[in-house]
Amino acid sequence: MTTLTPTSEKEKIKAREGIISILEDIQARYGYLPEKELRNVAEETGKSLVDIYGVATFYRSFSLKPRGKHLVSVCLGTACHVRGGPTIEKEFEHRLNVRPGETTDDKEFTLETVACLGACALGPIVVADGHYFSKVITPKVKQILDKTREGLDKVEIQTDQRIFPVEISCARCNHSLMDTEHLVDYHPSIRVTISFERKHGWLRLSSLYGSYNIESEYEIPEDIVVNFFCPHCHTELRGAANCVECGSPMVPMIVKGGGVIQICSKRGCKGHMLDLSGGIYG
Repeated sequence: MTTLTPTSEKEKIKAREGIISILEDIQARYGYLPEKELRNVAEETGKSLVDIYGVATFYRSFSLKPRGKHLVSVCLGTACHVRGGPTIEKEFEHRLNVRPGETTDDKEFTLETVACLGACALGPIVVADGHYFSKVITPKVKQILDKTREGLDKVEIQTDQRIFPVEISCARCNHSLMDTEHLVDYHPSIRVTISFERKHGWLRLSSLYGSYNIESEYEIPEDIVVNFFCPHCHTELRGAANCVECGSPMVPMIVKGGGVIQICSKRGCKGHMLDLSGGIYG
């Protein structure tokens, strides 16, 4: 059996990261990964098309088909399955008149099922446009669709069940970004360093997923794109993908327990994404 040396292992990881970044750029441009573009990636990188498809299908954030304006994911993992997940999924099929993997004729909704969303105790779980709904019952399906159509940005921190705490670390050095001494929304904040318009200082983000509350050393004007840095390794936190709402760079951070959260770097934009199916760098 061949054993990879540390150097070859690093090269393998670096090559994989490069492919992920390329695919993120393509997804940001088209909204999905067209077959033609995947073939171009294989040709330009010297990798086989099978390898490229392997990466594209491993990460749930990638899609091989055009998606609708809104993405609804129903968990059918073991815990959600025994709590009625299949019944919830059938209700979404009935309401949208599509099967999992399909998009409605008006391009409004894409429905999908996933194996696990990492919140088994709260099942059945449904995620709509990155917002989690827990303990879903059949009558709530219509409410979820109606709220998604209207927009899911309005939240009540104390009562909204879509709000839950996350623990975050740097996507580069993996050092914890949690600040237990500085609270936002009565929870430990996420501490990062930022720069904009010749200003350089600290920023604390709420660790409640779905909350947009922040505290900053400097007042940040609306529509300003902010540069985010890790306060430990000082690396800029900048992902390859752009925000689907405004086109600004996304800021990737690692969720404890596995997964990635990405937030938009433009002040005032509420674009964000949470993927608990795998890490951003594999």
